[in-house]
Amino acid sequence: MQFSPTNGDFTFVSSTEAEELSGTISAPDIKLNVGSDNGKDPYATTFLRQRGYGWLLEVEEDDREESKPLLEELDIDLKDIYYKIRCVLMPMPSLGYNRQVVRDNPDFWGPLAVVLLFSMISIYGQFRVVSWIITIWIFGSLTIFLLARVLGGEVSFGQVLGVIGYSLLPLIVIAPLLLVIRGFEVVSTLIKLFGVFWAAYSAASLLVGDEFKTKKPLLIYPILLLYIYFLSLYTGV
Repeated sequence: MQFSPTNGDFTFVSSTEAEELSGTISAPDIKLNVGSDNGKDPYATTFLRQRGYGWLLEVEEDDREESKPLLEELDIDLKDIYYKIRCVLMPMPSLGYNRQVVRDNPDFWGPLAVVLLFSMISIYGQFRVVSWIITIWIFGSLTIFLLARVLGGEVSFGQVLGVIGYSLLPLIVIAPLLLVIRGFEVVSTLIKLFGVFWAAYSAASLLVGDEFKTKKPLLIYPILLLYIYFLSLYTGV
């Protein structure tokens, strides 16, 4: 019993007829509209937006900033620090340095380096002095700052901290001399006095302005005592 194929069935053709057949198979034109602005959002996206969580779908562009040098990241200006060091070591107005930059443009890393250097030369046989010097620097500057504000001065704690720290440089300069002339008590005492007055003058000339008028000695005296105490920490007296 034979069944003849209908229109809906497959039809087998001979090889000769198959050679004459040709054609192409085109893929269906399928468009995916995922997250586009013109079409509708998927269900999950619509659900999140309706519940107020649309911010989860936002993609922020990465801000690729150029990598900065480490000193610039830490806000360390070596040229500025070097200029301030010269202003403190040479406080005479006749030299032409703009010494007010030490007060008006305070920084933290320069004074900290000076205090640490003074601490390093003071640890000969007394390592505990290091932390104590840093403590005296911070709280001594705080005392000078509070006293200056009470007397009517217009200074900030950062300015006082920077000036007091930088003004330790004269004591660092005389430190090697004290090691050389340790056996000469009179000369050693004179160098100590010179170093203390040098440091106190550098700090007081920057912190004690004209706004204090007749009250200048009330601020100069504690600054002098502070550097005398710093020197005593170095000499061990």
